[in-house]
Amino acid sequence: MFKILFSKLKESLISVLPIAVLVLIVSFTPLVDLTTAETVAFAVCAVLLILGIGLFNLGADLAMTPMGNHVGEGLTKSKKVMVLVVVCFFMGLLITVAEPDLTVLANQVKDIMPGEGDVGKWLLIITVGLGVGLFLVLAILKIIFHKSLAPILMFFYMLLFAVCAILIESGKGGLFPLSFDSGGVTTGPITVPFIMALGFGISTTVGGRNANENSFGLIALCSVGPIIAVMLLSMTTTGSLNSYDTGIYAIENYIGSNLGMLILHKIKDVLLALGLIVLFFLVLQVTVLKLPKKKLMQIGVGIVYTFVGLVIFLVAVEVGFMPTGFKIGQQLAEFSPVLLVVFGFVIGMVVVLAEPAIHVLNKQVEEVTGGGVKKIEMMLALSVAVGVSICLSLIRTIFGFSLLYYLIPGYLISLGLSFFVPKMYTGIAFDSGGVASGPLTSSFVLPLVIGACCAINGSGSVYSLAYGVVAMVAMTPLITIQLLGFKAVVSAKVRMNIKMRRILSADDEQIIYFD
Repeated sequence: MFKILFSKLKESLISVLPIAVLVLIVSFTPLVDLTTAETVAFAVCAVLLILGIGLFNLGADLAMTPMGNHVGEGLTKSKKVMVLVVVCFFMGLLITVAEPDLTVLANQVKDIMPGEGDVGKWLLIITVGLGVGLFLVLAILKIIFHKSLAPILMFFYMLLFAVCAILIESGKGGLFPLSFDSGGVTTGPITVPFIMALGFGISTTVGGRNANENSFGLIALCSVGPIIAVMLLSMTTTGSLNSYDTGIYAIENYIGSNLGMLILHKIKDVLLALGLIVLFFLVLQVTVLKLPKKKLMQIGVGIVYTFVGLVIFLVAVEVGFMPTGFKIGQQLAEFSPVLLVVFGFVIGMVVVLAEPAIHVLNKQVEEVTGGGVKKIEMMLALSVAVGVSICLSLIRTIFGFSLLYYLIPGYLISLGLSFFVPKMYTGIAFDSGGVASGPLTSSFVLPLVIGACCAINGSGSVYSLAYGVVAMVAMTPLITIQLLGFKAVVSAKVRMNIKMRRILSADDEQIIYFD
């Protein structure tokens, strides 16, 4: 076990080190002036982040992924579709409630939600959970009845933009970027391992020629439901969109006794979220699954690792990464918007390395495609895509235009490509979009863009011009991964044409005829 833990810590060190070094280098230049407290807090939290990601990844391997596999296989073998649907709905809801990046986002916008404060936070989280639960059911039914992903995505994205138009028409248009961000942060380090394992377990049990292909696409659909759900919720918001409380990014909030209160609060949130998942899984164990004690012990140990890793992770990003991201964005925007855009591109390329769910996805993609899509290819494509998305988001913040100028053509291109590439690549691409926008995107990149927006346009434009960066991070991989698929198709056809030309141009004298 310690050998595996050491391996996970080594992976997380490689993931977090680039962004930590980059931020620390910038902090010692005239471009950014961080206080000693901020620099020390960031450095310490970077070390804690390495520990948190390592423990969480080990916990995901021991608990979340096996739980998803066993639930998918066990319920599918029972051939009770209604039971499978109900269980998947509640598991989708509970897994989402436990998602750390959703909690990070909800804490930043809770005051404009109905009820405000903690009531507003939990209302947003539960709304997103309901969206995930409903669309997870839809994704499971897609696998069972062997339906194609592309037409389903086409229909629901058309519905999504129709609801977006209604939201804008109702006078709440400033909140549609937040709605798209909600879909992006939904699929993070807890949701991805469970949902992907659930899909893989169901698709392999159902079987068929396209079992591997059908195992992808669940993350894609589970990202659409929350967007629509939050748009509907946004029509009832009561808070003002013309001001934004930037005090949540002050390092003073996390020093002294406040730090102890924050840790206790995170322990309570994670304990509640994981407790609901464990309780529901135990009910399934007693009624349906009946797994051996050895397997249950492994899952139990994994839950403990997941709990400790998540608490450390959430405390580290909130204390060290959110205040640092906000201040760097604010000061770079004041110094030079051009340097801000360049920094955004570079930080986007390295921040995706620190997303725990990315490594889970890349590993499963390489296994399912039989090495056809290498982990290094996926990682490179996602890094470039995320870098471009943050770069474009900062350009939008500087010039002050609508997010729809990016989203509409972006989704048209990505949905259009789905008709020209193998279906597996479409599923992988749309899953990658949800996975790329994980906890560090909402806890470092989003505050970075918010800080830049406050410096350039004032706090009154944050909801309309800063939010939406998570949606951009979720969208650009859809295009880049499908372009990888398109390249693979073209390369295969070129190789086939070369072989055919060689066969047709072969010398007839070399052919031996038998009488």
